[in-house]
Amino acid sequence: MPARPAVTEAELEAHLRGICFKTGPPRYIGVEIEWLVHDARNPRCPVDPVRHREAAAALRALPLRSALTFEPGGQLELSSLPATSLTACIEAVSADLALVRPAMRELGLGMAGHGHNPWHPPRRVLTDPRYNAMEAYFDRWGAAGRSMMCGTASVQVCVDAGHEEPGPLGLGRRWRLAHLLGAVLVAAFANSPVSEGCPTGYRSTRQVVWSQMDPGRTLAPSEGPDPRTAWAGYVLDAPVMCVRSDDGPWDAPEGLTFRDWVRTGAPRPPTEEDLDYHVTTLFPPVRPRGHLELRMIDAQPGDGGWIVPLAVTAALFDDPEAAESAYRVVKPLAETAGARPAPRNPLWRHATRGALTDPELHAAALACFTIAQEALPRLGASAEVTGAVARFTEQYVARGRCPADDLLDGAYADGPCTDGPYADEAHADGAYTDEPAPAPAAPPPRPPVPAPPTGLPAAPDAAYEDELTPGKDSL
Repeated sequence: MPARPAVTEAELEAHLRGICFKTGPPRYIGVEIEWLVHDARNPRCPVDPVRHREAAAALRALPLRSALTFEPGGQLELSSLPATSLTACIEAVSADLALVRPAMRELGLGMAGHGHNPWHPPRRVLTDPRYNAMEAYFDRWGAAGRSMMCGTASVQVCVDAGHEEPGPLGLGRRWRLAHLLGAVLVAAFANSPVSEGCPTGYRSTRQVVWSQMDPGRTLAPSEGPDPRTAWAGYVLDAPVMCVRSDDGPWDAPEGLTFRDWVRTGAPRPPTEEDLDYHVTTLFPPVRPRGHLELRMIDAQPGDGGWIVPLAVTAALFDDPEAAESAYRVVKPLAETAGARPAPRNPLWRHATRGALTDPELHAAALACFTIAQEALPRLGASAEVTGAVARFTEQYVARGRCPADDLLDGAYADGPCTDGPYADEAHADGAYTDEPAPAPAAPPPRPPVPAPPTGLPAAPDAAYEDELTPGKDSL
């Protein structure tokens, strides 16, 4: 285990403040993309762990530029290197995918972009000490932890922290923008309305799963004038998930925060390396790792579905004019969000269930996507990328829809779902009492989104080579 000596609480707090936000002109963009791995012939057939291991061996032999990792349930993840432009990021990841997809097909495996596994209950295939400890820890909070670990996938966009000084590209503004715009991104790209074959009552079941887990490591830090102070306090006061050991399990004593660990020195004195590892076990919707890691976007359908959320986010953060305009659009959303942290505040709950059928989120998304489309040429985006954003806007955003609605249309094509863990609850009435959302402008008719199941809460109380090894310890 780490050989660095134990340090004081003040030293650790200073360390956190020094590494969490590395400020300067925004120069880099990155993306981490996850897919559910399934049998190419029959997605409903679970993939045997032996086939997962064969796939990992085959893919690791490829000359990839992105970091390749696998999540506990076998989800495949590619994490780009920091790129100096949106175009460079897209080209590098696309080149890697041109190698990965054929290799997976040769093994009879497919890669599906869903925020939550629509076919299977969670099943862990990785047995590393980290994931053994993580599963044991999250089991204290119910079944959501296993679902997150083994059944979810996302598109995570990484942007620089920004300038130290105030302004559209300043750290404070970008931190605030990320948490308000985050709800808009959840709604626009919601793509996980089904679990084990049945609608759950939410367009982003993945976000519901996150909201059911340990609030000490999955909620956003408290707001304040200084993001560094807020983050340092959040990290030190978060419960410890893992106490690494050369032999034996990594389980941590229940209720032990990192601050407690420093003060008591038990079960052994912690080190700076322990603190750095502890940060990798924290999963707020926006995680500072020198840069800002936006973790709230569901995995997207299609071979290039990941490009649109990457492009939109890059445009709204890294073009100064777009960043200022987007902030003006989302700033009023703070009133709906209220004092509670994401993702358990009303704004994020509306995004999770209703997505763009919520009038406020629909209006904000329309404005933000328009701003992004105007900014992308200024960032040097290709006609192909700007066209993809325009098509997504026309197909979904302008019509008050999101990718989840396509899945719901298919789920209801053969009538109500009568099987699966949420079948009865998904058709219950009156479980969600927020204001009704208007019907989308032009989608084909189908039954309304069902009320949320009782197992999913309607109002619950997701560049840097020196700073981040992309894909490493992503969970």
